[in-house]
Amino acid sequence: MTEENRPHDPPLRRGWTTGACAAAAAKAATAALVSGAFPDPVEIALPSGRRVAFALARHDLGEGQATAAIVKDAGDDPDVTHGAVVTATVRRGKPNSGVTYKRGEGVGLVTRPGLPIPAGEPAINPVPRKMIATSVLEAAGEAADIEVEISVPGGEKMAERTLNPRLGILGGISILGTTGIVIPYSCSSWIHSIHRGIDVARAMGFAHVSGATGNASEIAAQKLHSLHEVQLIDMGDFAGGMLKYVRDHPVPRVTVAGGVAKMTKLAQGMLDLHSSRGAADLDALATVAEKSGASADLASRIRAANTVAEAFSLASAEGIPLGDAIASTAWSTAAAVLKGTGIELELLVFNREGEMMGRKEFSRA
Repeated sequence: MTEENRPHDPPLRRGWTTGACAAAAAKAATAALVSGAFPDPVEIALPSGRRVAFALARHDLGEGQATAAIVKDAGDDPDVTHGAVVTATVRRGKPNSGVTYKRGEGVGLVTRPGLPIPAGEPAINPVPRKMIATSVLEAAGEAADIEVEISVPGGEKMAERTLNPRLGILGGISILGTTGIVIPYSCSSWIHSIHRGIDVARAMGFAHVSGATGNASEIAAQKLHSLHEVQLIDMGDFAGGMLKYVRDHPVPRVTVAGGVAKMTKLAQGMLDLHSSRGAADLDALATVAEKSGASADLASRIRAANTVAEAFSLASAEGIPLGDAIASTAWSTAAAVLKGTGIELELLVFNREGEMMGRKEFSRA
């Protein structure tokens, strides 16, 4: 049982996506453009059909345009956009143009292929676009022609803490969300970035991607194979999520790279590598060391080690190839997800300094 689910803890509070906030801001601004009055709170429909209301943070009615803003509340999720002021400015569009979208301050520009929005367009994803259009037309009527400009002041700085620059989304954040609701610690944005990273690599014609658990292993794998940044997938703890997406969206060659503790967990059959999902089993690690030639005394010290890193250090000092054994077993766990695809899979194990501790070279899954 994870910390957040223990019975004595209060339930985590859900929040709203940037897409839901943008739709609500756009509806309020459109209502004012049409009627001269801002609804506050403003009600919109989520993709599920559920109707929810948002309070306006600010609003302004000018000559030929109206602006409304909503502060994004991500609930108890540690989202980089929590507290962002999602702003919509609406104007009358060209005849028969319908609802169109314009990029304002702090919203990214798509510059690479493979994303759900074509290059040259504002980084407002398909479901948020649909939510915005539905909300705008509720306020203006089904035949209305409305230009919607979405902006997020400070969004360019926020985007530096996301994978947008690597995905080729420049100058700001993406307007995201498939349900309108943020579920705390679901890490949906991270998983979304993993999927989009693979899509971009495929669209740009790369035949090899490398998923890493952290910065040291990513840099080491990049140097080993001279990889372009687009080939680097920041999979974090979501080895299973990355591998399952690659299985359904194949890339000929896949490297999985990680630190000794994460790769030991993968070797022990865990596809979710987060520390809260269970610790690596030092008894099992000691057994692997014994099969690799460790003495009974070394195996005993590995069992008593404080960390996996200490266990690897003990084995390395006595010349036991523990890293290669873990890499081979972790490869088998990962290969089981890719079984039947013919994808060539490699498994790399690194220490905190980026030194390779073990390797299972490319082999077909």
